[in-house]
Amino acid sequence: MSDQAYVYIMSSSFKRLYTGVTTRLMHRVAEHKSGRNPQSFTSRYKIDKLVYYECYATVLEAIARETQIKGWLRSKKIELIVGLNPDWRDLSLDWNKPIEPFEESKMRPPARFDSQQKKDRCGDSSLRSE
Repeated sequence: MSDQAYVYIMSSSFKRLYTGVTTRLMHRVAEHKSGRNPQSFTSRYKIDKLVYYECYATVLEAIARETQIKGWLRSKKIELIVGLNPDWRDLSLDWNKPIEPFEESKMRPPARFDSQQKKDRCGDSSLRSE
């Protein structure tokens, strides 16, 4: 078992949570979103937003992490999500969208030091090598 695996947390708009594990994250999230199985927990509670995921080198590692997370109190799961996704944004919305090419002209110019800061940082003769 050496397939890459994911632990993920899905949420409803009312913040009901579902934690799962898979080797095919995009496919599994699409299944949850489709509501293909109307009797499933995620379908019954309209849990359709991917709000958190982690990647592991093996399925066994992912299963161990899933078990750990499922044993946590809800408040600790929320802390985990908010730590990386404070707006509870659906992380799957950006999948399969084209990535804009990098354009240096759109970048903000680097911050510059004023003359006093330059002197303080570079003008001290005791810092210069002789």
